Amino acid sequence: MTVRKIIKYGTPSLRETSKEVHKISKKIQILVEDLYDTMYAANGVGLAAPQVGENVRVFVIDTGVDKKTMHPITFINPKIIKKEGAVNSYEGCLSFPEAYTNVRRYKYVKIKALNEKGKSFVLEADEGTLLSRCIQHEFDHLDGILFVDHCRNRFEADKILTDKGLPPVGADYLLEELELEEEILKQPQQNEEKK
Repeated sequence: MTVRKIIKYGTPSLRETSKEVHKISKKIQILVEDLYDTMYAANGVGLAAPQVGENVRVFVIDTGVDKKTMHPITFINPKIIKKEGAVNSYEGCLSFPEAYTNVRRYKYVKIKALNEKGKSFVLEADEGTLLSRCIQHEFDHLDGILFVDHCRNRFEADKILTDKGLPPVGADYLLEELELEEEILKQPQQNEEKK
């Protein structure tokens, strides 16, 4: 349908909590199509409605690596119902052009949501896969949480953001996540930061 403008980090609306969808109307279905078009145009693997200026609990993901493995999944009113384990994740975000840093994520998540037709589904993602990390990243957007809030090294993240002309990590938004960090530190291969 339409490729929309992606809102950049520093825009206050990215910190707002999104509203539940009460009816999967034609407007919501068009939003879902636009999210996919915008995500694919930007070479992303996930995009949440707040990133295009829509304050509703909707996000889309496609972790396929090419047109043969495309697997688009729509999440409306998602709820993470279980999470466990920990993994280091080297992440970026379409709202943070070309800025990447190491963050903490759960290794396993179980999520319940509606698809674009209003059908309920439950999805599990384990082993710290791209799907698992992407679900957590996009879900956070719906609560005004950004990937840099999970950063493992604030000073490194600030430098990366500054180098890209973006505001530094907001101290008030930083998440401590001591248990996740301790678990990651026990995994030597997980603790090696990507360069």
